Amino acid sequence: MSERIGVVGVGRMGANMARRLKNQGYQVTAIYDVRPEAAAAIAQELGCAHATRLADVTAASDVVLTVVTDDKAMEKVFAKKGDSLLIGAKGRTFVNCATVSPATHVEVEKRAAKVGAHSLEACMASSINQALNGTLYLMIGGQEAVFNALKPLLSKLSDDGKLLRYIGPAGKAGQVKALVNMVMNINTAGLAEGLGLGSALGLDLKTLMEVFSQTGANSRVLATDGEDMVNRDHSCFFSASHAAKDSGIALALGKKAKLKLPLAAATYAQYTKLTKLGFGELDKSGIAELTFKGRGKKPSRKKK
Repeated sequence: MSERIGVVGVGRMGANMARRLKNQGYQVTAIYDVRPEAAAAIAQELGCAHATRLADVTAASDVVLTVVTDDKAMEKVFAKKGDSLLIGAKGRTFVNCATVSPATHVEVEKRAAKVGAHSLEACMASSINQALNGTLYLMIGGQEAVFNALKPLLSKLSDDGKLLRYIGPAGKAGQVKALVNMVMNINTAGLAEGLGLGSALGLDLKTLMEVFSQTGANSRVLATDGEDMVNRDHSCFFSASHAAKDSGIALALGKKAKLKLPLAAATYAQYTKLTKLGFGELDKSGIAELTFKGRGKKPSRKKK
C-alpha cells in the first residue's frame, strides 16, 4: 500500500472510492473537483491536500483515479495544453472510472503514453454503497501488465478481486460498459411502462411486482427501482441525465457498427425528454414520471 493516491472528481462515486481506499490503509494525498467546495470538504475529511490545479494532483500521487462526468470533462483533465494531469506525469498511472466513449479511453491512453505514464479504464457497474464498501463490479481495459501491477489496489475496490474483470485493450471495457448501461436503461424504461400501465388499469402494484419477480418479467431493476417508481422516491444513485448520456454512447457504437437499435433509441429519447423537463438529477427510476398518469410535474426527491 505504498502508492500515493490522488482522486479527481469527488461526486457520489468518487468521494466514496476515496473513503474506501483511505479506510483500507492507502495514503490518499490529493483531491480535486471542479466544485472547489466539494473537494475541500472531502480533503478535510480524509486529511489530505485540496488541490486547486490538476498538475498538483499528479505531483502528489503515484496513482490518480478520475471519476468525471463525460467526454468533455475527460478531455479537460487530460488536456494537451494548460493545466492538466499530464504535466509531470512520467511514471504515474491513471485509473479512469467514468463512463465515456470508448474512443476517449483510447485517446487518453495515447496521451498518457506520450508523457511516459500509464492509463487504465476501470468501468464501474455498481452504485454509491458499493463504492464505499469496496464491492464495485469493475471492468478493466488497457495494457494487461499495467492491470496486473495495479491489481492489489483495484481488488480493494472490488470485493477482494471477486468482482474484477480484465476485458482487453483500451476501449474494450468502455464498450462493454456502454452495453451494460444500454440494457439496464432499456429494462428500466420497460419496467416503468409496465408499472405505469398496471397503475392505469387499477391493478395492485405490489401484487404485480411480485408476479413480475416470479416470471419472465423479472429483472435486476425490478429489485432496485420497482418500489421507488411506485412510491415516487427518486433519490439519486444513477441519474437520469447519465442514463441519457450512456444510452447515447451505445447508440453511437451501434451506428458505427451499422446496426439499428430501436429499443436503445426509444430509451434514449425517454431519458433525454426527462432531462429536458428538468428532472435529469433524479435517479434513473424517475423515468416512471413519464409513464404513470398524472405525473411528470413534481416528482419526489425524498432522502432514503
